[in-house]
Amino acid sequence: MPAPAARCLVVDLHGAEVLGPSAREDMVAEAVARARAVVASGDVVTECTGAGFAVVTAAGPVLAYALGTRLLAALAPPYLLGGSTVRVQASIGLAEVSGAGPADVLRQAELARRRAVQLGRDRVEWYDAFLEEQLVRRLDLERELPGAVARGELDLVYQPVLDLADRQPVGAEALLRWRSPVLGTVLPAELLPVAEDLDLVGELEWWVLDRACRQLANWSAGVRELWMAVNVTTRELTTPDFVQRAAAVLAAYGVSPERLVVEVSEPRIAADLSTVVARLAGLRSLGVRTALDDFRAEHASLAQLRRLPIDLLKVGPELVGARPVGQPPLIDVVVNVGERLGVEIVAEELEAATQVEGAQRAGCRYGQGFALARPATAERVEAYFEEFPSASR
Repeated sequence: MPAPAARCLVVDLHGAEVLGPSAREDMVAEAVARARAVVASGDVVTECTGAGFAVVTAAGPVLAYALGTRLLAALAPPYLLGGSTVRVQASIGLAEVSGAGPADVLRQAELARRRAVQLGRDRVEWYDAFLEEQLVRRLDLERELPGAVARGELDLVYQPVLDLADRQPVGAEALLRWRSPVLGTVLPAELLPVAEDLDLVGELEWWVLDRACRQLANWSAGVRELWMAVNVTTRELTTPDFVQRAAAVLAAYGVSPERLVVEVSEPRIAADLSTVVARLAGLRSLGVRTALDDFRAEHASLAQLRRLPIDLLKVGPELVGARPVGQPPLIDVVVNVGERLGVEIVAEELEAATQVEGAQRAGCRYGQGFALARPATAERVEAYFEEFPSASR
């Protein structure tokens, strides 16, 4: 007869790490006592981690999750330890006990707990196989990324930017790729969040700027005058010496400053707006052009736009799409604002001919996306440029 199904909850307490060993033991002991006050009589509570414990319950899935939320509430009030008040957060991972050995169950519950931590703590997360794949992948990324620059595993591809009026190339955007021998090719959307958590973003972005400027110097050796756009996080842009370091990279490769475009993402700048404005102004004083990426065209964004010293505004295809009858496409509004501010509009992520036509019809001067040219290696992009021998902007 099969054993009755059960669920395991692994509970971790965040904040205990600042305590000494004795106070930490006292806190965990009190947390366990609080847990025993809310679990059912047949549930088992046992200490199993340095700053946490586990609960095994025979309750069904819905009631087990409800138990997790009760545990969060019970553990939330502050702890009085040695005359001091300590507040902690809890993360809880849930896994099925039936069909797996104790070690596998604890591993699965621990993976679910890690997911709860990633999502902000003070929450309960269930284990599932897809979750395990995600977390294992994340752990692999965290293990392999340190040292990737020194090992020569980073690479750049370049996506041409075209003038929509005559479809001539005017520049390119440098896009980071991590060619990991263990994990394969890793794109920025997956790479950068890990780099931020490991405090490696600065190292990666300065590598990108250096390599992009070196490539730009090669492309600028002839008559073709193209620009190179490089993405920079707000965190790196706001460092005190960013402008000076950028000037040093340009000087090292003999690149004219106006051939470099530094892009910063609009959704990330609000918290450091004054510093961002100062750094962008400093770059423009060098002659470097500046761009605002991922523009959302909301009311606050349009108001903020007037403060930003930028030369280019990059908008996504969602602004080019049709609007309800009687309302103009949002791109028309953005183009009008751009004209008043002296800012050129770049429509990006254009993947269909209709999007290209809509952007051009709205007055966007430049465009990029799969419908125009795909990202490629420097050699392939250079061969693409050779199809336009008269391109000089």
